[in-house]
Amino acid sequence: MRFSAYVLFITLWALAVYSPIAHWVWGGGWLADLGALDFAGGTVVHVNAGVAALVAALVVGKRHDYPSSSLLPHNVPFVLLGAGLLWFGWFGFNAGSALTAGTSAALAFTTTFLAPMGTLVVWTLFDYIRSGKPTAVGAATAIVVGLVAITPAAGFIGPMSALALGGVAAIPSYFGLVWRAKTSLDDSLDVVAAHGVGGTVGALLTGVFAQKALNGVADGVLFGNPAQLLTQAIAVGAAIVYSGAVSFVLLKVIGLVLPLRATTDDQNVGLDMCMHGEEAYVHAEG
Repeated sequence: MRFSAYVLFITLWALAVYSPIAHWVWGGGWLADLGALDFAGGTVVHVNAGVAALVAALVVGKRHDYPSSSLLPHNVPFVLLGAGLLWFGWFGFNAGSALTAGTSAALAFTTTFLAPMGTLVVWTLFDYIRSGKPTAVGAATAIVVGLVAITPAAGFIGPMSALALGGVAAIPSYFGLVWRAKTSLDDSLDVVAAHGVGGTVGALLTGVFAQKALNGVADGVLFGNPAQLLTQAIAVGAAIVYSGAVSFVLLKVIGLVLPLRATTDDQNVGLDMCMHGEEAYVHAEG
């Protein structure tokens, strides 16, 4: 996708897709009235973004040499460093969504610390069972999935529930990623498996593990309120339908004005050169 089309799509997507869904959940909209729980954006941000990424990947199409070309990580130590920095920053993202330095923020901080641990353990076990070797990139991916999954539930569930939520969330995201690798869906950052699936599972499990004694808002299925799971499912479904439809329309409209795909020649040369006239790394000989 060319830079100008990318910037235009992100701008319009934020205005036309993110803002309405955020208002539905956080701005006193119909999902808020329904009682949907989304502490820091599992539905608003991650389900929304995962669906938009899926639509964009399908509309734009795969790179000309995908998946025949090797798509190895550029720098594994940097991947791990980035995952660690992301985890650290996520404390501010989730705990800060309490909008006050009180017990709700402390609970969100604690669950954000614990949920990725559960995901990391389960994901590493799957890696070991499947290939005989746990991988560093798999561990980094697991951390991101755990962070995504706990986002809607961060201030609504207890610490042990956070560990369980993280462990459960690893299962569909892991196998979703494995399935995607066998298809022609060119989702190089696995936004669909990590954010879309992870956010969906986290939002639904919020309706299972939510505990009013901790959050003062609502109980989930395990604490005597099975209706909360249905409410969470309605919120997820609404985000999927709206985000998918509007993202598709935005991409098609932008495609009438600007090219969504880089040309085959530009792909061969690399977008660093054709867009910026420079390369990130120069490999000198001699």
